[in-house]
Amino acid sequence: MSGHESAADSRPVALVTGGGTGIGTACCRALAQEGFRVAIHYRSSEGGAKALADELEGAFTLQADLGSQESIDALVAELKERAGRLDVLVNNAGHNVNAPVLTMKLDDYDAVASVARGTWYLTKMAVRRFMFRSGTGRIINISSVVGHTGNPGQVPYTMVKAGLDAFTKSLAQELTGKEILVNSVAPGFIDTDMTQELPEAVRDTILARIPQQRMGRPEEVADVVAFLATRGTYVNGCVLHVNGGMFGG
Repeated sequence: MSGHESAADSRPVALVTGGGTGIGTACCRALAQEGFRVAIHYRSSEGGAKALADELEGAFTLQADLGSQESIDALVAELKERAGRLDVLVNNAGHNVNAPVLTMKLDDYDAVASVARGTWYLTKMAVRRFMFRSGTGRIINISSVVGHTGNPGQVPYTMVKAGLDAFTKSLAQELTGKEILVNSVAPGFIDTDMTQELPEAVRDTILARIPQQRMGRPEEVADVVAFLATRGTYVNGCVLHVNGGMFGG
């Protein structure tokens, strides 16, 4: 068992995909502060995920490749065994390949799109195996401002993120009559390892588009996720933008 896991822990459970880095890690911490027992999913960031599990009381890690149905099935089975419930699913995991459309390889496109496919399948299994049975739940999809504005060199990524917001709206309508709320949080440019690696000229161009003149912090996205997971009881089928004024929706 990872972290301070206890078989007798009866707290509500939140699963955060891609929880070992960046925004996912901030979401895990915010949900733990709200009283959730956190399941931290990772694909390859084992060190970060397990260190975070050791930090958060009752947290545990789940490894899965979201591009594989079999891997997701195994994750769901392990979650059922270790926690027996799922109250909040945060679909944060994503994959990006930077390349112009004319030079991008089909395999690169498939790598980005496979995570969207896995998000759909994991959400389906979460609803079927856990939320339908309990009659309640929260599904929070982490999309992106670039799904609305576009971004050169990121055509598959922007397609996937735009689709994630459409998925949010459609699923909320499919679950009419259920207390299972589905929303998206669309971050702008957030200060993570990925954005810190950008050339200074690119960062300056980005900052010029943001009225607050700074990149966001992962915790500022996580605060909105925590609100939706706990207090947003009449927010459903929405896209909440967290981008410092860069795009208003």
